[in-house]
Amino acid sequence: MPAFLRTRTALFWLLSFAVALVSYRWLVFGVEASMDFMLHHFIDRRAAFLAHVLFAPVALVLAPFQLARGLRARRPALHRWLGRVYGVAILISGLGGLAIAPFTSAGPVAAWAFGILAVLWMGITGRGIWLAMQRRIAEHRRWMIRSVALTFAGVTLRLELPLLMAAFGFDTGYQIVAWLCWVANLLIAEWWLRRDRARAPLAA
Repeated sequence: MPAFLRTRTALFWLLSFAVALVSYRWLVFGVEASMDFMLHHFIDRRAAFLAHVLFAPVALVLAPFQLARGLRARRPALHRWLGRVYGVAILISGLGGLAIAPFTSAGPVAAWAFGILAVLWMGITGRGIWLAMQRRIAEHRRWMIRSVALTFAGVTLRLELPLLMAAFGFDTGYQIVAWLCWVANLLIAEWWLRRDRARAPLAA
């Protein structure tokens, strides 16, 4: 594997694990101390809040495993079981995210962004799992790449928000990142998939 690809893969794994771990900081320090901007969700919609923040990091940790070619080739049964856990985690977290999205303190622009993200996250993942059950593996892989792109929004949000806050302030920056964190990921995934499909006839 070229050095660039190794670096990119290592960064993907590192960021996924690091952000998932940091996401559980509220278990140690409490919601008020570590996630004060989401405290109103914890108070008013505790079940939905917990569903989202407990299971989204699970999906993020499992995402690199689902894209690992070696695991798929050597341990297909493990790949399938991890895929089931990944899908259930997204379903639970997505429903929680959909329930709390309309009540975000960032306003309706961010609420629509997070609500649409939750629906697409669950729908695209569900489509990918259904294709796997139909043994349409090539299509399954394409849809799961889209799913992982949306799962990775948890990482891109945290990387982009400080820059946007510095440029536009928290209120405006958060409304921008609510869309940018997942729309950009999905566009990159689509570009990647189209590039691979264009290369396939040449390789053949």
